[in-house]
Amino acid sequence: MSHRRNFSSRAIDMAKISLESPPVTPALAVFNVFQHEKSAHSNKTKQYWQRTTFLALFALILISGYVLLISPPSLSQITHHDGDQSFTGLAAQRLSRLSNEAYRLASSHRKVKGQAAPNSNDSESFRDNASSSLQLTPEQELAVVTSFLASLAENIIPSNVDPSRTIDPELVLDFNTRGPHAVQELEQLVADSWVHYPVVLYSKLHSPVSRDLKKILSNLNLKPSPTVIEVEDRPDEDVLKPLLLRLTKSNELPILLIGGKTVGTFEEIQYMYKKGDLARAVITAGAIVDGGKKGKGRKH
Repeated sequence: MSHRRNFSSRAIDMAKISLESPPVTPALAVFNVFQHEKSAHSNKTKQYWQRTTFLALFALILISGYVLLISPPSLSQITHHDGDQSFTGLAAQRLSRLSNEAYRLASSHRKVKGQAAPNSNDSESFRDNASSSLQLTPEQELAVVTSFLASLAENIIPSNVDPSRTIDPELVLDFNTRGPHAVQELEQLVADSWVHYPVVLYSKLHSPVSRDLKKILSNLNLKPSPTVIEVEDRPDEDVLKPLLLRLTKSNELPILLIGGKTVGTFEEIQYMYKKGDLARAVITAGAIVDGGKKGKGRKH
């Protein structure tokens, strides 16, 4: 007897299978868990960086506010004295103009850093040393001015110089007048000035006396030759003339210097020349009579 093949009750009904809800297999379950954890981790990472960025910006704002409002930076450097170190150029000039209040603040600044601030006596001494400079005597002033003018024809005394007062050494000296060896250097320069220029004539243009003095010096035939400075032919005449009159106690040009000393009036010089005392004076100053070429001297 033949049997009819019917659908078994155990057969899968394809119509009941929903494509929208696929069967959950073990592999799919693991994948879903992994995706969920990855999404959660991504959200946590994003939140972490957001918080970190916010905290960094907040800290930057706090630091900027502190620097700008509470502790503003200083725009100028405080110059201070360290031991025996000397001050030169503009640094010394700025320091010499420090007021008492500015110095007090500078001392407080040093104390805050752990350095002992000087007492009041030290403060006064410190300011005096910083502002001190060479004080020229009339003899030294005459020597440095003469050396300055004779060394280069282009050297002139500035027009703003007051000839009735001692000239500023920094205008006519080529070394540091505030250095520890300034006094020794000045003494050496004064001595060298009259060695290099033993006979100096500050002459007056169109003056018969100047002409006669030049003739006397020419007859002595000196080596080195006399240094002749035509005062009225210089751009600094208005300052130089009263300056020389003050330093030499003379009343009028010309002025003859032998070894840095004013000889006297023309009559006195003429008398010394006739007796031979003028020749002996220039020899004592370091010049050699009849040792040079015939001429009127070196003009400056």
